[in-house]
Amino acid sequence: MAYGVTYADADAEYSDADAVIFGVPYDHTASYKAGAREAPTAVRQASYNFEEFHFEHGLDQYQPVVCDYGNCDDFILPEDMIEEVKFAVTPTIRDGKFPIVIGGEHSGTIPVVQSFRKGEIALLTIDAHLDSRDEYMGTPNSHACVTRRAAECHGLDNVFSVGVRAIGREELERDDVVGHVTAFEVMDNGIEWAMKKALDSLKADKVYLSIDIDGIDPAYAPGTGTPEPFGLLPIQVKKAINLVGDRLAAFDVMEICPPADHSGITAVLGARLINEALAVLGKNLRQ
Repeated sequence: MAYGVTYADADAEYSDADAVIFGVPYDHTASYKAGAREAPTAVRQASYNFEEFHFEHGLDQYQPVVCDYGNCDDFILPEDMIEEVKFAVTPTIRDGKFPIVIGGEHSGTIPVVQSFRKGEIALLTIDAHLDSRDEYMGTPNSHACVTRRAAECHGLDNVFSVGVRAIGREELERDDVVGHVTAFEVMDNGIEWAMKKALDSLKADKVYLSIDIDGIDPAYAPGTGTPEPFGLLPIQVKKAINLVGDRLAAFDVMEICPPADHSGITAVLGARLINEALAVLGKNLRQ
């Protein structure tokens, strides 16, 4: 693991922590704009922007107790990255702690999903793309293959995507289409309807919520590698995290691309979404 700037108030020892933060500075399967490898540092720096008290939750920043474990080493091949992340994250899951991953590209979600026991969790993504290809640009471990790898690991009934608005024809014409709600349906029916549809469809009780930042409209999150118009609003994603509630078992924010984030607002948003997940975890632990 590599160490640098740590996430705000994430200075606990691993043994004392309820949640553990990992950075995955990887973007070697990027298909449009590279640079997501810089996101773990940028998001950590942005985390110092916020109040220590989450007034709407009645929680201080130090609830729950958080350890920042640093960054996984960077590799060229996605298979090497996957083994490195598994090596780092598996003990956290085994020890009953809450993993939080800061990407990096979305392929960094694959090893975290695979570190849970088969059927132990469901993967719910907020994403502009369905990411359900068997392979992309010569690799089955591309950022365009995340939900397909999760379905192979935990079952098709344990994978769902919300906010989708870019789907390849081959993804829709297969028999085992990944369940999804489009951004257009969210606009028409509301985020509460979309999340109920998603959560009701998932077989596993525990949910790994993965936020690909391009699920949010690029007007609010311009710093991403594959921007797609007509996305979700940040406040909708905040609400989505809370709607997962006590089913939340793991969390990540992926695909922030600092070189394309000239104002830094995307990194700030990513850090705030992590804080929101920590607040939900804090409330769950307090129950």
